[in-house]
Amino acid sequence: MTTPERSAAETQIDELLDQLLTDNDPHGDRLDFMGAQFDLGLAWVHFPEGHGGLDLSRRLQKRVNDRLDEATPHRPSFFHVIGHGMGAPVMLTHGTEGQKTRHLRPLFTGEEVWCQLFSEPGAGSDVAGLAARAIKDGDEWVVNGQKVWTTVAHVAKWGMIVVRTDPDAPKHLGMTYFLMDMESDGIEVKPLRQITGEAEFNEVFMTDVRIPDSQRIDAVGAGWRVALTTLMNERVAIGGAVAPRNSGPIGDLMEVWRQHGGSEHDRDELMKLWVEAEAGRLTNIRANQNATAGTPGPEGSTGKLVYAELNKKIYHLATELMGPAGMGYDSYEFIQPETAEEISTDTRRRFLRVRANSIEGGTSEIMKNIIGERVLGLPGEPRVDKHLPWNEVPRS
Repeated sequence: MTTPERSAAETQIDELLDQLLTDNDPHGDRLDFMGAQFDLGLAWVHFPEGHGGLDLSRRLQKRVNDRLDEATPHRPSFFHVIGHGMGAPVMLTHGTEGQKTRHLRPLFTGEEVWCQLFSEPGAGSDVAGLAARAIKDGDEWVVNGQKVWTTVAHVAKWGMIVVRTDPDAPKHLGMTYFLMDMESDGIEVKPLRQITGEAEFNEVFMTDVRIPDSQRIDAVGAGWRVALTTLMNERVAIGGAVAPRNSGPIGDLMEVWRQHGGSEHDRDELMKLWVEAEAGRLTNIRANQNATAGTPGPEGSTGKLVYAELNKKIYHLATELMGPAGMGYDSYEFIQPETAEEISTDTRRRFLRVRANSIEGGTSEIMKNIIGERVLGLPGEPRVDKHLPWNEVPRS
């Protein structure tokens, strides 16, 4: 039975949606429409009032999304996954009031694109082993180092970056988190060409980049804590989406089956994959219904692991069903996409792209460790360097 409080919240949301769609053309300028959505508290309804929210249950966001999906083509796409999926939760949990006021609105509208600068050539899965340094100089920090696998860094305005500020502390304790202006002097972005020919990922080199202390997120030395918030939300953003039944990768596979058919064995394999995809979709629905504001738990790692491995199996079968045509990818032309959105519907291209699903956002091996330790309570991997000062830890 619907509670009176929930009825009041639903009524409030419906009235605000009516106001939004009456006062703003849903087919007009995207920035104007999404700015109005933010100002009415319909960006993230579980956020505080004045910061894109209404202080309501997170579950009610689906009511907003469903209504706007019907009314406007300007719904946020995968283009915003870093800002919406990771940047906004970091601001909510760790940002100051001033930082929230400055950054949340242009983040939501997409006026300012965000990227994430964590991985380094010598510290990929072991984020806490990073070596990029920041040294305090008055009211600024001077940053030097290199980051890698940075999605859309070439079009980003802001970068969430964690760097080492105390090399004498153990590696998890000597890091600090900043929001870095990607247009600052001393930043060089170089594309990393992928197997598809595209380059949505980048290397980022920083030479004496100055970051004001006002752009520090949380306390000095609290970088690992903020990084965990980012990473846990990243895994939910990548693997926790709830798509309509028979859409996404499994929908692609079903379309290939309708066009090409296959053997009885192929049909059995398709049905097994459909069941896995539907189980994952229903699990994500349940996880989203149980979600609250703040940092997600390890269930995000479960969804991300399933998503990554299932997608590879789906597109493997799809190209098998296509026969020789499955080998005929049209173009490996070098392109730097301006978004992280899936821009191609070519099954062969997607077969190549999903190789990255088991790497980006944490490898499948790391996801299994997290699930084993934090969900199943299994003994953790030996960590002999956990309590050593970072500058005493051997590195290659």
